[in-house]
Amino acid sequence: MIKYTLRRILGMIPMLFLISIVVFTLAKMMPGDSLGGEIDPTNTDPEYIEMMREKLGYNDPLPQQYFRWITDFLQGDFGKSIRYKIPANELILERLPNTIFLGVTSLIITYMFAFAMGMYAGRKPYTLGDHLIAGYNYLGLAIPSFVAGVFAIYIFAFGLDWFPSNGSVDITLEKGTLEYWISRIHHTILPALCLGLFSTASYTQFLRNDMIENSRKDFVRTARAKGTPDSKIYKVHILRNSIIPLVTFLGFDIVTLVNGAVITETIFTYPGLGQLFLNSVTNRDYSVLMSLTLMFSFLVLIGNLIADLLYGIVDPRIRID
Repeated sequence: MIKYTLRRILGMIPMLFLISIVVFTLAKMMPGDSLGGEIDPTNTDPEYIEMMREKLGYNDPLPQQYFRWITDFLQGDFGKSIRYKIPANELILERLPNTIFLGVTSLIITYMFAFAMGMYAGRKPYTLGDHLIAGYNYLGLAIPSFVAGVFAIYIFAFGLDWFPSNGSVDITLEKGTLEYWISRIHHTILPALCLGLFSTASYTQFLRNDMIENSRKDFVRTARAKGTPDSKIYKVHILRNSIIPLVTFLGFDIVTLVNGAVITETIFTYPGLGQLFLNSVTNRDYSVLMSLTLMFSFLVLIGNLIADLLYGIVDPRIRID
């Protein structure tokens, strides 16, 4: 397994190199640049803007710009945000805890509800409860996250006043206190529910279908013939085999822990990496945009690797060499 892991990690290097070229090219193909919005004849000299473009290297040939950027990136210099006037790595690290907190909370909600509903529907298929869960799944797959977010804010924030509609914490509280953490949880619950509950649909459906399929396998018939209790059959034999497909999602969920949900964070004005990514696209903030995209790409590759390794742990029949 160690050799397999090392081979996969080494294989990521050329892939990340190709991704960096694509990311840089697409970013530079965007119309305008981060200085375009600064040209205002009433308060800005166009000659000053042109001088800044020359200073920042925006007028250099693209290969030269890419070589300069990738060289600095490999040395740990992610560039400086034109929008926020601070280094890109400091800006990313500042938003990272909020996104991780939101991602972990949403994942807990997702797996908790998915396992509860999936196991119930799998054990009692084609009953009223199963049909109700299926209806919820179809509803969760059909409703876009931005629609759910808008309705959640309107009902639970404005209508019932149960949760705040924006932000990640009450800025008047002292950092590190109990009230501070209670405020953070309070601000995170509503976007986490929108992100987690609607992600539950696919997990629930996969678990439900696999449990029904595995309950018809020969090893389950043999266990029943030996007089094994149904509860043990479902927990030991059926459930363990049914969660194997969900391991694939677990690898990709690592990306969710970091990049959050761009739409959800934007709707709730939640200061995380998702909102930062969208703002960097809007403002043509190249340093932040390319750093985030490369980071997300790297996490996808790591997530795939972890998912493959977990296959061997969950299912002993799978051996990774």
